[in-house]
Amino acid sequence: MSVFPIRIIFFLALFPVAFFWLRRTWRILVKRDFSEVALKKGLPPANAEKYAPYEMAINGIAGVVMVGVIVAVLLGQLDYDTWVAIAGSTLWLKLFASFALGRQAHGLGPGRKKANPDQPG
Repeated sequence: MSVFPIRIIFFLALFPVAFFWLRRTWRILVKRDFSEVALKKGLPPANAEKYAPYEMAINGIAGVVMVGVIVAVLLGQLDYDTWVAIAGSTLWLKLFASFALGRQAHGLGPGRKKANPDQPG
């Protein structure tokens, strides 16, 4: 069996990935929609606007890199091993960065309740 169909499927998968990342960037930058910023369990933090520039940068850079890979492959500028390495690294770095931002925005753990200063003891 040839690996050629798998290569084509992986290449075609780059299109929706780049589209969704750039669409998120557009929503944050132009529409000022912060509903997908720093998500944790599908919910944005209370102060999503504070983390919006970081989420926009993560999605924007990753989306532009993916579009660059798509264009370079279509123009024949990258061989298979190179574009797969670039696309795969970009995908994983974006996922890790978004995960880390979500944890930073929501806090790392369940958190401690602050003691009430008005209450004795």
